[in-house]
Amino acid sequence: MKLIFNLIIFVNLILSSISGGLNPVVFIPGDGGSQLEAKLNKPGVVHYLCEKTTSAYFNIWLNLELLTPIIIDCWIDNVKLKYNNVTRKTTNMDGVDIRVPGFGNTESVEYLDPSHASSGYYFKDIGNALVNLGYVRNLSIRGAPFDFRKAPNENQDYFVKLKGLIETTYSTNNNTPVVLIAHSMGGPMSVFFLSLQSSSWKAKYIKSLISLSGAWGGTIKAIKVYAIGDNLGSYFLRESVMRQEQITSPSLAWLLPSSYFWHLDETLVETEHKNYSLRNLQEYFKDIQFLDGWEMKKDSDPYRINITAPGVEVHCLYGVNVPTVEKLYYKPGSWLDGYPQLLNGDGDGTVNRRSLEGCMLWKRMQKQPVHVVPMPNTDHMQILSSGGVINYITNLMKLS
Repeated sequence: MKLIFNLIIFVNLILSSISGGLNPVVFIPGDGGSQLEAKLNKPGVVHYLCEKTTSAYFNIWLNLELLTPIIIDCWIDNVKLKYNNVTRKTTNMDGVDIRVPGFGNTESVEYLDPSHASSGYYFKDIGNALVNLGYVRNLSIRGAPFDFRKAPNENQDYFVKLKGLIETTYSTNNNTPVVLIAHSMGGPMSVFFLSLQSSSWKAKYIKSLISLSGAWGGTIKAIKVYAIGDNLGSYFLRESVMRQEQITSPSLAWLLPSSYFWHLDETLVETEHKNYSLRNLQEYFKDIQFLDGWEMKKDSDPYRINITAPGVEVHCLYGVNVPTVEKLYYKPGSWLDGYPQLLNGDGDGTVNRRSLEGCMLWKRMQKQPVHVVPMPNTDHMQILSSGGVINYITNLMKLS
């Protein structure tokens, strides 16, 4: 056993030398940015085509075969969560066990589809660019997937594991500080994590945070999802069908617009008889008949980053000049069970510009540098494969 342990250390030292002293990287994904696996032993199913039991875990996200007509009903019943108003927690559906595979490795955050289909590319292009610089997957590039359905209040174990992963990555790369590369919801997840750490810990273990499309103040799109759902940019998915699963995720409540970036009385949803803003958001949830959404918001509100500075050097990259929903407008004669007109403003197609630019506030709140880099005409997901973004990251790593 001792011989094997020494051999592992020797191999790691050799691999570390290959990376040439580059700062190691940990990928922190956003909403939908981690593979999920499920195992079933259900008391019943919603359709005779649905599997009731499975002998082993199988990929449930992202698995396009499960998003086909009829079968998608099985998928929704397996992925959605149940909220308990007493425990203030969510659980999987009865007989469903869901786990996040590959913690520490990059596979499950580079490719959301294990078959490596192009529709499931995530951190893949950035990972390839880093390998071309001399990085080694699963040694100097690590992945930190998590159950993106849940907000920080239900991801406490994840933050403990993330701290351990960063410390291990630091030590196995010749005590070299780590660069966190986070996308979308991974940005505020990273900043919340950093808020839990001491200044001395961050100074020792963290080189910088590179944020891509960080949703610092939430997004109006969360309001839109509660109203009508989201088809994930796919023409063959129906928003109303996807909504059944999407609204059960506490992370959606966590991504609701923040009062630090939206005025309490600013109209978010306009109807003939009533307008909704952050001030009367509880009424909105009551009127769409989903008060669990309001309860989830209350649970996750203490975990909002608000304007807390992360206390590390930040590179904040985000898209602008892409039409992004700013308000839902229901025409006279229609109500909340209809389909609203989506009135757009500026952003990256998913997150509003005012939220994306929240990192600007940190410039006067911390001594560590904050670099703000707007990327014209770059949408929320394209930023992960943008040549300009990849060049920025690789040039930064070569200088570190």
